[in-house]
Amino acid sequence: MAGYIIRRIGWLTAEADASLLRVIVNLLYPCLILDTILGNPALEKAGNVLLAPVVGFGTVAMGYAICYALAPACGAAEPKQRRTFAFTAGIFNYGYLAIPIAEKSFGSETSGVLFIHNLGVEVALWTAGIMLISGAAKSGGWRQILNGPVIAILCAAGLHFAGARYWMPAVILTAVHNMGVTAIPLGLILSGAIFADQMPALSARGSMISTAGACLLRLGALPLLMLALARWLPCPAELRHVMIVQAAMPCALLPVMLSKLYGGDPASSLRIVLATSVLGLLTIPFWIGCGLSWVG
Repeated sequence: MAGYIIRRIGWLTAEADASLLRVIVNLLYPCLILDTILGNPALEKAGNVLLAPVVGFGTVAMGYAICYALAPACGAAEPKQRRTFAFTAGIFNYGYLAIPIAEKSFGSETSGVLFIHNLGVEVALWTAGIMLISGAAKSGGWRQILNGPVIAILCAAGLHFAGARYWMPAVILTAVHNMGVTAIPLGLILSGAIFADQMPALSARGSMISTAGACLLRLGALPLLMLALARWLPCPAELRHVMIVQAAMPCALLPVMLSKLYGGDPASSLRIVLATSVLGLLTIPFWIGCGLSWVG
């Protein structure tokens, strides 16, 4: 809401978006990753380090496949609409909502594993996801895997196992922490500003049936499948908690921009993201509560 308001009154201009996004993605978000991973005891468990990226990739790939198969039944039969439907509804929010919720609900051990899990999500997004939304393989998609957050995760994991939390100067650790805690608030403000820019597209004629279908899949069927996987997959408790949080998440924000870039329908993508995000105010606590009682 703050981002939406300051865009409308002109405090945050569209010209500043690209610069602010680069600061968030390449400086603040990596600082948050470093602060969360260094010295995290949950990363001493091999299951969290080795299985988490596989789970991240597999759950996103599963979401893409199910949503693409069921898109015609949800009113998205035309090729572009079908690809956009599957690309948007198939991937959960793994950053700006998942990270603070994981931190507050389960602690820093789980949020650290979430970053490792997100390695697999990034690979799925920039490979299978880009192939899906574009209708064919795109050479640029593979290069996007090596982005700032992914490099930060790999470096943070290496520093963690080198014991950096105990020999790195305290002044550096403090600076990293202070910058890292600003990443999520600034990211959410920028997201609100981008939503304000895209709101006119919502007035365009669109299918309410496909939006409702996306909500049923992203906030209904897919959470059940992910919680079942969390219950029966042999993995550490922290990774189970990550899966509970991700099962509850609405759609990610990034597909709106990528749909425009790779030939999808950004207006349809935005409708799905907004609808699942608003309904998520009710469904997120419901699914996390179900996960805690069923998965533990």
